[in-house]
Amino acid sequence: MPNKIYIVNLTEDERTYLLNLFKGGKHAARKLNRARILLLADEGKTDEAIEEILHIGFSTVGRTRKKFVEVGLEYALSELPRPGGERKLKGKQEAFLIALACSSPPSGRNTWTMQLLADKLVELGTVDSISDETVRRVLKKRC
Repeated sequence: MPNKIYIVNLTEDERTYLLNLFKGGKHAARKLNRARILLLADEGKTDEAIEEILHIGFSTVGRTRKKFVEVGLEYALSELPRPGGERKLKGKQEAFLIALACSSPPSGRNTWTMQLLADKLVELGTVDSISDETVRRVLKKRC
């Protein structure tokens, strides 16, 4: 089955909007690249030519064309939120970590280390596993 070709036909208003993105203000580099892709596609350039002109990935050109044709200009220019990974520590667990860090360190130690805190959280069953870097980030954010 041949690949579906997404042909970009910009209206005069859309073309003016895209060109005005470059005239002023601050815009994300990815948004400006997508605008360039759409402008070049409207001029009849192939995906390969756009890839070579802009020094970007072939799939980026195809995805941008597809988004424009299927949903519209704003969707093609915008970026979907990137949720990231799920948090290792929730509210009560974070509070427990902070309380633990403020408590007296284990015998034979002058202070808590990030690794000691991480190990203690696992030992107490607060979490199944956690890295010292996660402990550091939580404490930096909350303290």
